[in-house]
Amino acid sequence: MAFVTLTGLDVVYNAVHRAVWDAFCANRRADRVPISFKVLPGDHEYPKCRTKRTSYEWYIPKGILKTGWMNKHLNLVPALVVVFYELDWDEPQWKEKQLECATRVEIVRQSLQGRNTKVAVVLIQKKTPLPPGEDVIASERAAALCNACDLSGKSLFVLPHTDHLVGYIIRLENAFYEHAQTYYYTEIRRVKSHKEFLNKTTHQLLFVRHQFKIAFFSELKQDTQNALKNYRTAYNLVHELRAHETNMLEIKTMAGFINYKICRLCFQHNTPLDAIAQFRKHIDLCKKKIGSAELAFEHAAWMSKQFQAFGDLFDEAIKLGLTAIQTQNPGFYYQQAAYYAQERKQLASMLCNHDSSVTYPNPDPLETQTGVLDFYGQRPWRQGILSFDLSDPEKEKMGILSLQLKEKNVLHSELIITLLSNAVAQFKKYKCPRMKSHLMVQMGEEYYYAKDYAKALKLLDYVMCEYRSEGWWTLLTSILTTALKCSYLMAQLKNYITYSLELLGRASTLKEDQKSRIEKNLIKVLMNESPDPEPDCDSAAVKASQKLWADRVSLAGSNIFTIEVQDFIPFVQCKAKFLAPSFHVDVPVQFDVYLRADCPHPIRFSKLCISFSNQDYNQYCVVEEAYQKSDILEQSSQGTMCLVPGKTRKFSFKFVAKTEDVGKKIEITSVDLILGSESGRCVILNWRGGGGDASSSQEALQAARSFKRRPKLPDNEVHWDTLTIQASTMIISRVPNISVQLRHEPPALTNEMYCLIVTVQSHEETVAKDVKLTAGLKPGQDANLTQKTQVSLHGTDACDDSFPALLPDIPVGDLQPGEKDETVTIDTVFPFDVAVKFVSTKLEHLDRVFADIPFLLMTDILSASPWPLTIVTSQLQLSASMTPVDQLESYVENDLPSFGRVRESLPVRYHLQNKTNLVQDVEVSVEPSDAFMFSGLKQIRLRILPGTQQEMLYNFYPLMAGYQQLPSLHVNLMRFPNFTNQLLRRFIPTHIFVKPQGRQADDNSIAAA
Repeated sequence: MAFVTLTGLDVVYNAVHRAVWDAFCANRRADRVPISFKVLPGDHEYPKCRTKRTSYEWYIPKGILKTGWMNKHLNLVPALVVVFYELDWDEPQWKEKQLECATRVEIVRQSLQGRNTKVAVVLIQKKTPLPPGEDVIASERAAALCNACDLSGKSLFVLPHTDHLVGYIIRLENAFYEHAQTYYYTEIRRVKSHKEFLNKTTHQLLFVRHQFKIAFFSELKQDTQNALKNYRTAYNLVHELRAHETNMLEIKTMAGFINYKICRLCFQHNTPLDAIAQFRKHIDLCKKKIGSAELAFEHAAWMSKQFQAFGDLFDEAIKLGLTAIQTQNPGFYYQQAAYYAQERKQLASMLCNHDSSVTYPNPDPLETQTGVLDFYGQRPWRQGILSFDLSDPEKEKMGILSLQLKEKNVLHSELIITLLSNAVAQFKKYKCPRMKSHLMVQMGEEYYYAKDYAKALKLLDYVMCEYRSEGWWTLLTSILTTALKCSYLMAQLKNYITYSLELLGRASTLKEDQKSRIEKNLIKVLMNESPDPEPDCDSAAVKASQKLWADRVSLAGSNIFTIEVQDFIPFVQCKAKFLAPSFHVDVPVQFDVYLRADCPHPIRFSKLCISFSNQDYNQYCVVEEAYQKSDILEQSSQGTMCLVPGKTRKFSFKFVAKTEDVGKKIEITSVDLILGSESGRCVILNWRGGGGDASSSQEALQAARSFKRRPKLPDNEVHWDTLTIQASTMIISRVPNISVQLRHEPPALTNEMYCLIVTVQSHEETVAKDVKLTAGLKPGQDANLTQKTQVSLHGTDACDDSFPALLPDIPVGDLQPGEKDETVTIDTVFPFDVAVKFVSTKLEHLDRVFADIPFLLMTDILSASPWPLTIVTSQLQLSASMTPVDQLESYVENDLPSFGRVRESLPVRYHLQNKTNLVQDVEVSVEPSDAFMFSGLKQIRLRILPGTQQEMLYNFYPLMAGYQQLPSLHVNLMRFPNFTNQLLRRFIPTHIFVKPQGRQADDNSIAAA
């Protein structure tokens, strides 16, 4: 933005001045001109202007761009200085005030000596000025003031302090902006004039410098197109410079600055593809310019910064309305920035790995006299030295050492985590779940390296679920290994046990020796001992964790841990299966529990218990075995609760259901397998329902789709994949020893009686009394069916609406105990189908009928009965509620002979009737036919009164024999534009039979027919 300073305003003690300043600064909307304002005292000292150089012949530049140059023109050297002064046109002491104002302007000019900065004066007045030309005194005094201050009339402004202050301020801003534009235009011309004196041999750096300055001034001038063009030129000039290890950093620094400017302007111009292309070109040109090998981490840091800056620009453009996509969004650039930050960390660990005896150099090679560098990208210990030969190798060595030692103290993990976090946010926004998960794993690992184990575990836990559900076992194993280290270093018992259980399971891709180590550590934890340290952990962190584990062992807290198995994949699999989907109440309920271990060594469990929806059965389904603590991990396979790796173990249970559970479902709510003992630590593996973990459903689906032949196993073993979980069964009443037979002859006809003969026979050993039969429609069917069906016990009865659809409690007499349901499905059909359709008098199908127009109603009766039916009577009854039919606006009748003869006149009369209450304007036209000549009005427009008709007479003259198409009559109603000729076609004949000429015998035969 253009830089403008305001002098003469006392914003602390003067309320009017404060209001003026607030109007300039507060609530600046986007539609106001881009100006940066600053209040300074009138005698402020601006940076001195250096003596103008008359020749560049012997001048050798010391660098490309000074570090303070951009800040100088953004915040120190204004494009315009505005002097505010309180002075009204009718001021009594005009002369003294005029002289004071001129003095203030002169002081400002003295402080700006040598600069092209513009100066303007604003008079703060209490009264609203008159329109230009009406106040003669004001015009005269304004001219005098301009003369005294050596100002042009365009540099003197009046600011009335009234209610419309903001409006006056906006007008002032626009005028200031014009002055600033002029200043920057002058500066651009001044820099361009220097280029004439430069040569390509010694002034290569100046070509870059001047081109950058021109672009920068163009940007301040808001001429972004020219700024972009000059930045591109400057960028190309930078890469034309001779690159050497000594100036590589300066070239990359300037290339980075200019690339940032180009990309920013491309996004501003809404050309994102140009920005992306420029950035790729920039990276391709610079990625090999590493510079000093001992400072290679600097190059990685610079590359990381380039990607991060571009990601920020991209993100900012999106917030301003740019649309990004999944494959091209800021997340990829943040990810790449994180990658280079990780590379920086690796290089730093290799290059900055100095002994503790190495101290920081004294004096500090990185210190400068002013505290800042003179030129961007130069080394502090050899500023302004452009020679490729190092004059002082020892100083160079000390400088490199100081940079390495400083790099050693950088918190690389924090930088990497910030970048990865930005990338994750972007990939989440653009719905890239796998990229998000991948980067979250990297974030978790960085937190691990940064020794923030709690955050590392939180992230890794979140990602594990996704990799587990999608079956990425190698990735899951890697994440679990890191999570196990974190839980060990924090001495988190439950997490340590959970991750160990999963790393020993079938989803883990660890080698057997690693699984053995983890299994032994798990047993140590269960025996209330400290586990061995995890490999590749930080030694200091291991010592701290060993102390934490020792505290855990000594504390007598809760040592029972319940682990929900369905959320992960442990080394023990469980499947529970009822032997049948239902059991009679007098038969024992039987079910099996299958267990399988995937760990390297046989392992003992202490207890297996099953829980049911009715907890009364829990006590019958428990297996328990006592053993010594040292026997948890045993080499033999003896013992009831010992699981051998790779072998399926079956436990069978049975119990008798209770009579109150008849008709109810018994469900297995959970299976608990207990590892360890109460004297040490106890882990309860809990499966919901009948077993299964996070991967079971996917494995079952794969097994069902597999055509792989399974090897034959001994009779007492089963293939694990063939086992299915059956977690519920139904308890049903015992089977009664009674037979029920139904005799009937389907189908049944609606509205007719249908006979069913029921035979009940008992085979029980004892007699039962008061046996009752219920007959009728099965409950729960369609309500209409229930209401319209009647059942009678006596076949001779004629049923009506008073008869029910179900006859309960029909006394049968004495039978043996028992109750038997028999359901039969009866096909019911309508005796006949009646179809009604509307046709015209010409037997054509009608979709609509019209008032006063005759039509035919045809009925078709189709018998659906397998037996002959006699229809005694029939009746056609119209509906009680009649729907109004449409009124046809016009109707055409015609008088047409039954046939015609070739070359003989055929008279035709058309009668047009007006069916409405309005006078109709009718347009009638006749379209010719190839088979006829005709006489009569071909096209006429006439008027028909309401309820009357108009007769039209035509003589048709047939030209061809046979069934010929008549000339077609078209009728258009002017008052009813929606009326179509299609409606009249059904009333007007379209064809007629024409006989050949001169065959009288044919006439007689046709007439006889």
